[in-house]
Amino acid sequence: MKITVETTVAAPIVEVWRAYVTPEDIKAWNAASDDWHTTAASVDLREGGAFSSRMEAKDGSMGFDFAGTYTRIVPHERIEYDFGDRTAQVSFTPRPDSVTVRVTFDAEDTHSEEQQRAGWQAILDNFARHVEGKRP
Repeated sequence: MKITVETTVAAPIVEVWRAYVTPEDIKAWNAASDDWHTTAASVDLREGGAFSSRMEAKDGSMGFDFAGTYTRIVPHERIEYDFGDRTAQVSFTPRPDSVTVRVTFDAEDTHSEEQQRAGWQAILDNFARHVEGKRP
């Protein structure tokens, strides 16, 4: 089963793309709730390149790595990647005053569809707030 989440970011595509693929930005927006944060991120943005991020509870009680390999990169348009035995596709659709970012990913069996959708949506909403907050 595939799940899709999306958000609209009120910023130019160049800013949206940069924030999505820059490790320092990823550490700022990559969390589903305020009690989690991303402590490390790396990006080798090329087909066959690897990415990873370390997400941890702020109280130190747990954490996990999210890592994978880029399978397709179309600058300012699309990112596809494998993570474990799952895949995801991220599309960037510029509008006159914004960019729609849509993420479609393979669901996993541990959490419900609703939990997965809510978590990925929360991260994407944080992304939009981060990019818009950096604007002058």
